[in-house]
Amino acid sequence: LLLFADQHRGDVLGCAGDPIVRTPALDRLASEGTRFARAYTPSPVCVPARFALLTGRYPHRNGCTDNGDPMNSKLPTIPGLLGEAGYQTLGVGKMHFHPVRGPFGFQKLLLSEEIPANPEQDEFLRDLIAAGFSHVHEPHGVRSELYYIPQVSQLPAHLHTTWWTADRTIDFLRQRNRNRPFFVWTSFIKPHPPFDPPVPWNKLYRDWEMPLPPERPKASGLITWHMRFQNHYKRRDAGTDENLLRALRAAYYASVSFVDYNIQRILDELERQGELNNTLIVYAADHGELLGDYGSFGKRCFYDPSARVPLIVRWPEKFKPGHVCQAPASLVDLLPTFLSAAGLEWEKLDVDGEPLQRVARGQANREAIFGQLGRKEYGVYFIFDGRLKYFYSAPDRLEVVLNPGEDPLEGKNLAGRSGVPTEELRKRLMGRLRRDGATEALGASGQTWALFDPPPEPDPPPSHFTQDARWTDPFLHIPGYERSAERPG
Repeated sequence: LLLFADQHRGDVLGCAGDPIVRTPALDRLASEGTRFARAYTPSPVCVPARFALLTGRYPHRNGCTDNGDPMNSKLPTIPGLLGEAGYQTLGVGKMHFHPVRGPFGFQKLLLSEEIPANPEQDEFLRDLIAAGFSHVHEPHGVRSELYYIPQVSQLPAHLHTTWWTADRTIDFLRQRNRNRPFFVWTSFIKPHPPFDPPVPWNKLYRDWEMPLPPERPKASGLITWHMRFQNHYKRRDAGTDENLLRALRAAYYASVSFVDYNIQRILDELERQGELNNTLIVYAADHGELLGDYGSFGKRCFYDPSARVPLIVRWPEKFKPGHVCQAPASLVDLLPTFLSAAGLEWEKLDVDGEPLQRVARGQANREAIFGQLGRKEYGVYFIFDGRLKYFYSAPDRLEVVLNPGEDPLEGKNLAGRSGVPTEELRKRLMGRLRRDGATEALGASGQTWALFDPPPEPDPPPSHFTQDARWTDPFLHIPGYERSAERPG
C-alpha cells in the first residue's frame, strides 16, 4: 500500500519534530516502522517525480523532467511488474499521468485529478455530480487569483477529494479477491494548493499560532529563476503580509491533518481485516512546498522545504520500529523496495534505486542520490552525497552548495569557498550525467556546464498565471461579459 500526498514537505510531521501539526496516523506509522529523515524527490515537480517513482529511474534516464514532458509507456513500472506477478493493482486519486489514463501498468484507475479535463475522465467528478454538486466548478479549491489564498472547501468533508480517495481505497480493500495479493497507490491531491480544508478542519489551526518562515538574511542570492517564475504566476511576487501568511500556513497544516485523518481510516480497515501486519505500507510525497520560505511559494527547487519529502515504511519484522534512518533516500528507491518485498527480481531492470530494506541497514550500494528539473536553459541538476548538497541552475548560471547538517535553514551558499569541495561535487554530478548519456546539459568537453542563453525573466501567459481549471472554461464565456486575458503591466 503506497499512501501518497502531493506537496507535503518533509518537516511538517509530528514525528519529524513539528510542534504544531497534528499527524497521529503518520506518527503511529513512524513509531511502528522506519522514517527516512533525509529522503529527497528526484524532481521537485509533480509529473517527473511520480514517473521516477513508478520506473525507479532518475528523470535524466526516463526522459520526463518537467510537467509537460511525455511519460514513456514502454518502461517497466511498479504496478505493471507486480500485475504480471499476479497482483491486483489499483491507482486511486491524483495520478497526473500523460496521457491522463495511462494506465502505466495499473489494471484499474479511479481518478481525482487536480485539474480534471472533464467528468468523463474523472471518477471523482462523476461522483460529485451524482451527489448533486454539479454547480461546484472548482471542487479542489478556487484557483486563479485565489490560488495561494487560504480558503474553506465548497464541499462537505465527506465529499472532499481527500475523503473520496480514502473511501475508494477502503472499497477496494473490502471488494478485492482475498486470494491474491494487491498493490494500491492511494494518491491524495492535498495538501497541494489551493489550501481548502473542509469544515470543521478549517479551524483546526488558527493564524495566531502559526509561526512565520525563518529569516535567511542572505537568501536573496539563493532565489532561482524557477522560484521567481512561481512567485509571479502565483501572485506572490508583490509580497505577502504576515496575517495572510499565517492564515495560509494554517490552511496548509489543516490540509495535512485531514489527509492524516483519512489515512487512519484506511489503516483501520486493514486492521479490521487482520491485514495490517501483512501489508507493506509506505507513506511518501512527490515534493514539498516552500510555504513562504525564501519569500517564495510552490516547489521547483532543491532546497529542503521543496525537495525533502516524508518517507515512512511500516512492515513488521522487516523494518525496525521507531527507527529514524539518516542515510539519503529517494523516491526511485520505491520500485526495488516493492519488488524485493514481493520476492521479484529487480536487479536486472536497470533502475537507479536501492531497496529501502538495504538503505535502512546502511547497505545501499551508492555514493549519492541525484535529481533534475527541466532541461537545457531551464535545467536544474542536483546531487546529495549524504553531507553536502550541490545543484546547478542553468537559467541563473548559478552553483549552490549547502550543508544542511550545519546549516539546517540552508541560508548559506558555500560554493567556491575555501575547503568546500565544489569542483568535486560538480564533477561527480557531471560524471553521472555523462555515463548515462544525458550530455545536453554539458559543454563540448563534457567537463563544464553548457552555457545557454538565459530565459527571459518570468512573465508567463495568462494560462499559467490564472491557474484555471480547464473544465470551467465554458462558464467564462458569457456574451457581453467576456473577461480580458491580458494582465496589466
